[in-house]
Amino acid sequence: MKGFMAVFNKEVYVFLASPIFYVCAFIFLGLSGYFFYSNVAIFAVASFQAMQNPYLAQQLNFSNMVVSPTFGYMTIIMLILIPLMAMRLFSEEKRSGTVELLFTYPIRDMAVVLGKYLSTVFVFAVMVAGTLPFMLFLAHIGNPDWGVIGSSYLGIILLAGAFISFGMFASSLTENQIISAVISFGGLLMFWIVGWAVTFTEGWAKGVFDYISVMSHFDNLSNGLVDSRDVIYYLLFILFFLFCTLRYLDSKKWRA
Repeated sequence: MKGFMAVFNKEVYVFLASPIFYVCAFIFLGLSGYFFYSNVAIFAVASFQAMQNPYLAQQLNFSNMVVSPTFGYMTIIMLILIPLMAMRLFSEEKRSGTVELLFTYPIRDMAVVLGKYLSTVFVFAVMVAGTLPFMLFLAHIGNPDWGVIGSSYLGIILLAGAFISFGMFASSLTENQIISAVISFGGLLMFWIVGWAVTFTEGWAKGVFDYISVMSHFDNLSNGLVDSRDVIYYLLFILFFLFCTLRYLDSKKWRA
């Protein structure tokens, strides 16, 4: 796609040249490391207790006590950090007045949107790669289920892709980065907590709330269950908000 790599490379450079990437990476890896350490410590204490309780020993495994909880905590960090990473994608272009210039270049609008989106996903994936030593440490001290680890990483990337697509749509709505971040955080929080309604609803409404919730699909992946329905949900979520972003930007051009 003409112009895609130019936009992609430019956005990656902007991320890596700005302090926001390093601040977000430090917070993400620092908090993830703390939660990982806490889960390993809890597992170690439970292991000592299991030496005197054979039944408890049968319940111990890295996947349930370390891997899944660690990735679960990562999603909470993502809920806060990703709106901060995505807030500048179009808001900064609007504020500086370069968005009109950007769309007058001989580059397709889709290439611009995909370039900005995939560059943000790539930068976040680099941050997530920093957690791989945690899993290698588990392999050093025990025998973790690499299938669960792999599906959990898949879930994290798909969830991040969904968050970033919504954050980019929020960024296209306003030239104020703070407002963009607030809209993104509020919207993602709604997609997060809508799953709580499952506990007090019945019938078709329960199924709807369960399907809309971004976390119900992640929970399956973090437990090692790779279901095509969960993957399709995230892909549809991403495509929908990329489409909304493209259409909104296109409508702004026509109104201008």
